[in-house]
Amino acid sequence: PKDLAGERVLVTAGPTREELDPVRYLSNHSSGKMGYAIARAARRRGARVTLVTGPVCLAEPFGVETISVVSAAEMREAVVSRFAAASIVIKAAAVADFRPEARAGSKIKKSAGETVLRLARTGDILAEIGRLKNGQFIAGFAAETDDLGGNAVKKLKEKNLDMIVANDVTREGAGFAVDTNIVTMIFSDGRIEDMPLMDKETLADTILDRIAAMRRQSPNLASG
Repeated sequence: PKDLAGERVLVTAGPTREELDPVRYLSNHSSGKMGYAIARAARRRGARVTLVTGPVCLAEPFGVETISVVSAAEMREAVVSRFAAASIVIKAAAVADFRPEARAGSKIKKSAGETVLRLARTGDILAEIGRLKNGQFIAGFAAETDDLGGNAVKKLKEKNLDMIVANDVTREGAGFAVDTNIVTMIFSDGRIEDMPLMDKETLADTILDRIAAMRRQSPNLASG
């Protein structure tokens, strides 16, 4: 179905990298597969799609405007600058929560004593666009290792989201870099939907099914 025709969908995917020195960086295990699947599915369903992606080893989706970034700061700039033009935002990227307080200009050499790494918080992109929201539908993701429901509901409320897709990355088939996922979808109206194990392509369409239905029920939300 072309049920997303007229929508402008902004999707984020993949990890970010926060450089320690010219050789090393902090990152995470995100492969970008979920976000890329959502971008492809949204385009098939008629939306104009922009994908902001961290460093991944995936082919650029056909027909999708793709913006490549590396750091959390670069992802924030790309998302915030495009947010006003979007009608649906799906934040599937695993953005680093911390960055080195200072980047070393040369390789940090191994020494006999302990090395202490001081970290600073990165900007919270999801919270920022939640504050800026003006009719957009915002869906976030929560990758958790404990108290899945509690942590996801807290994130949904604190960041002014319409929907959050939560998964326990310790479960087999639900972690990073695999082609399947097991998620719980939690909505701002209090509904909770537990999904079985499914491949990420199918899950992408399932997520978009729920978003499209909510958009039809709330015509006051901004449309592209």
